[in-house]
Amino acid sequence: MESKAAGLTGPLSSRGDGIHSYVIRAGRMSDVQKDAMARLYPVYGFAWDPDRTLGPSDIVGREAPFVVEVGFGMGQATADIAEALPETAFLGFEVHAPGVGKLLAEIEARGIRNLRVSRHDAVDAIATVIAPGSVDGFHVFFPDPWPKKRHHKRRIMNAAFVRLMASRLKPGGYIYYATDWEEYAEATLETLLSEPALENAHERWAVRKSWRPVTKFERRAIEDGRPIRELEFRRRA
Repeated sequence: MESKAAGLTGPLSSRGDGIHSYVIRAGRMSDVQKDAMARLYPVYGFAWDPDRTLGPSDIVGREAPFVVEVGFGMGQATADIAEALPETAFLGFEVHAPGVGKLLAEIEARGIRNLRVSRHDAVDAIATVIAPGSVDGFHVFFPDPWPKKRHHKRRIMNAAFVRLMASRLKPGGYIYYATDWEEYAEATLETLLSEPALENAHERWAVRKSWRPVTKFERRAIEDGRPIRELEFRRRA
């Protein structure tokens, strides 16, 4: 699968098992997003290089807390969080071109200096370009719940991916997950509890961090009567 957007080339995923961090969606790019992709990806994005390891020094030019986001959507919340935590280096993975373009435009408009992006499948990228024991935190916010039972195998928060993230965490590093789908929350809690390298930082559900903004999507879910469930698990020392 090749990316043709804004001259970007290279595989969005080289995984052969059919499980990815994304679903290919048709999406129209605005002129602003197209311009941002063409002009700003070389500045704020990382071209895919499986022989290169990415870390905080690639983002902020020094050692710093390092947080990786799995699928940032349109990127508004990602930009807000990066602004709220300026001493942390953020790397976001997303394959949806309009979302990448939108976040690139936000980075430029706000002058954000601690956030970079990669238009690549997060599962493949974390396995390939993120070194073991190098990450302070993973953010997995509102991933596709694949609500039909026959599609549950497509969910990203499966045992293999949790194990992969755990292997990339520093001791004490965290996985922070949020969803508005109750059954997915329960299933993810079970999966995280089953990973021996991790422990729940709370008795059960976590409470929203002050720096995690409440998005329009989240407000809509609450209005529709869907509670927001959050989980925070940490790597054992």
